[in-house]
Amino acid sequence: MLAHQFTALRHKQFLKFWLGSFTSVGATQLQVMGLGWLVYELSNSSLALGYLGAAAGLPAIITTLFGGALADQIDKRMLLIVTSVLIAVLLALLTYLDWAGIVQVWQVIAIAGAISVITGFDWPARQSIFPSLIERKDMMSAVALTTVIWQATRMVMPALGGLIIAISDTWLLFAFCSAGFFLMFLILLNLKVAPSAAATQQSTGSQIVEGIRFIITNRNFLILISLSYAVFFFASSYMPLMPAFADMLNVDEKGYGYLLSITGVGAVIGTGISGSLQKSPRLGLAMLLSALIFCVFVFLFALVCWLGISGAFYFALGILFSASIFSSIFMVTTTTILQLEVPEQLRGRVMGFHGISYSLFPLGALLVGTIANVSNPSVGISISTTIFVAYLLWVLVTQPGIRKIDGRALTEKAAQAIPLS
Repeated sequence: MLAHQFTALRHKQFLKFWLGSFTSVGATQLQVMGLGWLVYELSNSSLALGYLGAAAGLPAIITTLFGGALADQIDKRMLLIVTSVLIAVLLALLTYLDWAGIVQVWQVIAIAGAISVITGFDWPARQSIFPSLIERKDMMSAVALTTVIWQATRMVMPALGGLIIAISDTWLLFAFCSAGFFLMFLILLNLKVAPSAAATQQSTGSQIVEGIRFIITNRNFLILISLSYAVFFFASSYMPLMPAFADMLNVDEKGYGYLLSITGVGAVIGTGISGSLQKSPRLGLAMLLSALIFCVFVFLFALVCWLGISGAFYFALGILFSASIFSSIFMVTTTTILQLEVPEQLRGRVMGFHGISYSLFPLGALLVGTIANVSNPSVGISISTTIFVAYLLWVLVTQPGIRKIDGRALTEKAAQAIPLS
């Protein structure tokens, strides 16, 4: 099983892209924790964290619609080169403002919003370029390995970021973020990508409509993407509000970093477990149940933070670790199914729509932050997670097409498919 999970690395260009992605994804993880900590430090407000989440999420949702169409039309490598440089420049600007001691909350939120606009073009290209670097039979491996980048950096970078903030300040963290995206730019310059399917002559609007029509008329795509949206918006929005939860647990910036890092540890383990499920005849059921178990742990996390019992911080670490295992299983499985089933000519648009999930992740913090502003973060995340659980139970009961997805059939289809390049 372990050997199968690494088969995508035998493709030299994918290996280069995969290793290079650690720099930009690691920078993204540092950026997310640094922005949250700086805004909370400047404002001491859960609502301000909500505004930051909205700025980091809403623009990307809008631009992703165009980013997916663009990724299906132009050289994905060139698109990623441009986005990497622009994000590096914005982070360098934030570094200067923070270092000079003149940074204000509105400036942080504005820069986060600008990065979000660019991310809407970056994410669809990033999601749709790696299938051009492998053979389709290695898709499960490539999805898992790509997910590992996010989980492994989530495991290491927040703890490292907490130490950087404690030893120096947030400006140094943002400087490292800028350097990470610039390194990705250099790696992309030397990447060779197989030609994609011929671009159509459709207008951008027509391409977006075509992508939406495909999702709406393919029920499994519609349900899986909507589930991804819901789990990030409603149940995962405790992550952008982690500075407020760290405050409830009475921990400093190091403790904040550990809270974020432990989610990465659990997610890496969850990614490994998902590989053993790929040939399961009950893959769909396992996917849905993992989302449900994840929500149970979110409720427990909210309860522990609210009660403030002795040793609450250590209980919270254990709960977040467990929650991340099941969250990762759900997301890896969902992404793999979509990547295997989507037509090549629609890949950028469809995976771009799926990528909106990650933009809803911080946007959900606005809902939870608004509730928390009149109560507390635990009440906010409990209410929002309850909404997701209701939808998830509806899918479990009424959607047999999702519940009965057979991993064996997906694996056989991948093994019999012709190479993408």
